[in-house]
Amino acid sequence: MLKQLNKIAVIGGGSWATANIKMLTDNTMPKEISWWMRNAEAVNYIKNFRHNPHYLSSVEIKIPAENISTDLKTIISHANFVLLNVPAAFLKEALKDITPDDLKGKYIVSAIKGIVPDENKIIGEFLHEKYQVPFHHILVLSGPCHAEEVALEKLSYLTIACKDTALAAAFAGMLSTRYIKTVVSDDIYGTEYGAVLKNIYAIASGICHGVGYGDNFQSVLISNAIRELERFVDVVHPIDRDIKESAYLGDLLVTAYSQFSRNRTFGNMVGKGYTVKSAQLEMNMIAEGYYAVNCLHEVNKQYKVEMPICEAVYAILYKKSPPALEMQKLAEKLS
Repeated sequence: MLKQLNKIAVIGGGSWATANIKMLTDNTMPKEISWWMRNAEAVNYIKNFRHNPHYLSSVEIKIPAENISTDLKTIISHANFVLLNVPAAFLKEALKDITPDDLKGKYIVSAIKGIVPDENKIIGEFLHEKYQVPFHHILVLSGPCHAEEVALEKLSYLTIACKDTALAAAFAGMLSTRYIKTVVSDDIYGTEYGAVLKNIYAIASGICHGVGYGDNFQSVLISNAIRELERFVDVVHPIDRDIKESAYLGDLLVTAYSQFSRNRTFGNMVGKGYTVKSAQLEMNMIAEGYYAVNCLHEVNKQYKVEMPICEAVYAILYKKSPPALEMQKLAEKLS
C-alpha cells in the first residue's frame, strides 16, 4: 500500500519549497510531483525557464510544466502527500478555499517551522482541528537543513516525524539522495515545537551579536536555549526523547549560527537598531521567529514554563524594550 503513495503536491513558492522540489526530483524513486504557488508570474517563468526567479534560482526545476499551477484544489486533488511550505503566518490565507473534504484521505507533511497566528497552534494541531486530518496522517519535516545548502548539494540531514513510523519511513525514502540523509521519529509535537523555538533562539542569537556580545556569550545563550526548549516540550508532550538528537539540538545550532539563518539575520538587524518593520522590509523574507515568539508567549500562559530567552525576545519585538537592556537582564539569568 505504502509503495503506491508516490504522488506529492508541494505547496508554497519560497526557498524551502524549491529545495524540497530539488530533493524530490534528485531522488530516483518513481513519483509524480506537482507544485502550487500563488504567484502566477513566477509559475509562468518556471514553466518557460525551469528556474524559480525569486528563490534558489540556481536550482533546475525538473518537473513537467503542466504540473505547476496556481490552482490549489486541483493540485491537492491529484496527490497522496501534501507537502506544506507556506509560512505559518500565511497558512490560513493559503488554505482559505480548501475544505476538510479536499484533504480527506491525504497525508499532510508540514515543512513549516512556525505557529499559526491567532490560533496559537502548531501546524499539526491546526490541521487536525480545522480540517479533521487524523494525527496519524500528519508528518513533520524538520532539519537541521538550510535550503541554500541543499541547492549547493552540501551533505544535510532531515528528520521525518509521524505517529506512524512506517509512513514516515516511506516518505523519507522519497527524499533521500547522495547529499540528503534521513532520520525517522515518532515525536511530532517535539519536532514541531523544537522547530518553532529554535527560530526564536536564533533571533536572540542575532540580537546578542547585534548589540556586541561575542562567541563566549553566544555559547552560554545556546546552552541555555536547548535546556529551555527541553523544559517546554517535556511539559507540552512528555515522552521519552533525547534532546541532543539532530532534530532538536542540531536544528537549534544551525539556525542560531549559520550565515543562511534568516532569523539570526533578522535578530542581528534588530540588535543593531533596526525597527522590526524596517528589518522585515530589508530582508524581503519571512523570519518565522518574529510571529512565533508572540504565539509562544500566549501558549505559555497555559503551561507556565520558565522561558527567560523567549520572554526577552518577546519584550524586544513586541514591547519595544531596548535590545541591549533586555540582553543585559537576560545575561543575569543564564548559567
